[in-house]
Amino acid sequence: MKPLDMDTLAEAVMERLFVPLEASGRHVHVTSRQAEILFGHGLTEDRPLSQPGQYLAKERLTLIGAKGEFRNVAVLGPERKEAQVEISLTDGKVLGITPPVRLSGQVAGTPGIRLKGPAGEVRLEQGLMAAQRHIHLSPKQAERFGVRDKQVVRLETFTSRPVIFDAVVVRVHPDFQGAVHLDYDEANACGMEKGDWGRILPC
Repeated sequence: MKPLDMDTLAEAVMERLFVPLEASGRHVHVTSRQAEILFGHGLTEDRPLSQPGQYLAKERLTLIGAKGEFRNVAVLGPERKEAQVEISLTDGKVLGITPPVRLSGQVAGTPGIRLKGPAGEVRLEQGLMAAQRHIHLSPKQAERFGVRDKQVVRLETFTSRPVIFDAVVVRVHPDFQGAVHLDYDEANACGMEKGDWGRILPC
């Protein structure tokens, strides 16, 4: 009989009880047309992300706000039907724009911003937001944790500065893989490091 791999067993146990934490830095989603304007071509994949089908693109751009700007900002693919820019609340102070806290895709009524790429510029009329902290789960994982899509839960972090986050939205889809997404303000507040885990708590 093959020897039991204790590391593999421990990982399996952790995945049944906890959800891995991920820090999501400022980034941009663009449409195919906007990619052509900004870069002169469509997005090109650099490396895959934790969520299946999503990737970090090789392309980078500049965010230009009323007071400041951020250069070399990550662009995520694939291209979307509508552009979206996700920043932290601290980033908003640097740019001179106050981003509302929204779930991905909820761009109606959000502020706009200028995007500058090596080939051109795009002015977004809306799409700037601070991402609502959320948990990606597959249907099987959601069933195991006893939660449902769009349910609001609390999250306990097992980090160097443990906290319990309120108002964490569960997002369930067959293409999702279990992961908590926090922005850098939240990740820094709890002292999160790569490999840390969180535990879903009922509200």
